[in-house]
Amino acid sequence: MTTAEKLYETLKDVEAGTSGPYPYARCEQFAPFIDEINRLKKEKNAVILAHSYVHPEIIYGVADFTGDSYKLSKDAKAADADLIIFVAVRFMAETAKALNPGKKVLIPSRLNGCSLADSITDDDVRRLKVGNPDFTFVCYINTSAAVKAECDVCVTSSNVYDIVERIPSDKIFFLPDKLMGENLQDEMKKRGVDKEIKLYDGNCYVHAEYDADRIVRLRNQYPKLQVLSHPECSRDIVQKSDVVASTSGMMDFMREDRAGDSYLLLTECGLAGRAQAEMPGKTFIGPCLECKYMKSNSLEDIRRVLVEPEAEDVVEISDQVRAGALECIDNMFKYAEAG
Repeated sequence: MTTAEKLYETLKDVEAGTSGPYPYARCEQFAPFIDEINRLKKEKNAVILAHSYVHPEIIYGVADFTGDSYKLSKDAKAADADLIIFVAVRFMAETAKALNPGKKVLIPSRLNGCSLADSITDDDVRRLKVGNPDFTFVCYINTSAAVKAECDVCVTSSNVYDIVERIPSDKIFFLPDKLMGENLQDEMKKRGVDKEIKLYDGNCYVHAEYDADRIVRLRNQYPKLQVLSHPECSRDIVQKSDVVASTSGMMDFMREDRAGDSYLLLTECGLAGRAQAEMPGKTFIGPCLECKYMKSNSLEDIRRVLVEPEAEDVVEISDQVRAGALECIDNMFKYAEAG
C-alpha cells in the first residue's frame, strides 16, 4: 500500500475543523512530504513529537509520539534520538529541551505562541512570590521554561488535581490558567481537601470561548449525548459535563466506552480529528474550535527544519533557567507517580 493510500484509509472519515476532509487527491499531495520527512528522520536520528491538536496528516503521517502535554513530556524524557522535532508550541519544546539538554530541539511552527503561556512572565511570578511568601507556586505545564524555573511544581491537565492534593502545603498559588484554577478549587472542596488556592488571570482563548448553553441545546437534540470537556474550560461547562479529562483521558474514555451513542468534545478541534480517525463507528456532535498556534504547524515546515533550520526554529534555554525548570518538572513526576 502506498503512503497516499495508507493516509487516505486512516483519514477518510476525518471532517473536524479546517483540517478535513481528506479526499484521496489531497492525500496524494501530502505523500511526498511524508516520505521525505520519514527518510530524513532516519538519516538524522530524529524523533517527532506531535500534540493531539496539530493537523492529522502530521499525527498519522510522520509523528513517532502523539498525545497530551504530560505524555509527550515523558516521551521527550525517554527519547533515544539526537534531534527532537516538537510539533506543537514553544513552551512544550522548552520542556523537551530541559529534559534533554544534550539534544537539539527544533520547533517547526512559524506562529509558536500560546495565549495561556504568553499571559505570564518570570518577572510576574517573582513579583507574586514577594507578595505571597508562604505559598507553594504551582504552574500549569502551559508556561515558558523561565516561568517554570520560578515555580515549585509543574502540573498538567491529567494530573493537576492529584498533585495539588499531595503537595504538603495548605497554601497554593496556581498559575496561569484561572479557569482551570477555579475547577481545581471546586475539585479540592469535593475531595474534602482544605487548601487556600490563589489564582492568576490567564486562560486558553480556545477553551474560554466554549459556553455552557451549547451543552443544553445539544442535550435536548441528542438525549444520549455524552459531554467531554477539558479542565481549561469554565466551571459551568465542567459542572455540566459527563467527563472532565485531559485529551489523553478523553481518548481513553471513548475507546473503552461501549455504550456511547454520540459525543460532544469541548477542547481544541484536533482531538475530534483524532477521534474520527481512530473511532470511525462513533458519532461526534457539534462544531469545535481551533488553536491558531497549533494549526500553524505543517508538513512543509517540518521538512524545512529537518533540511535547513533557521535560528528561530532552535529551542535554547540557559543553564540557570534549565536547572530551575527541571526541578519544577521533576517535582511533577515525583508527585504524579507518588500515588
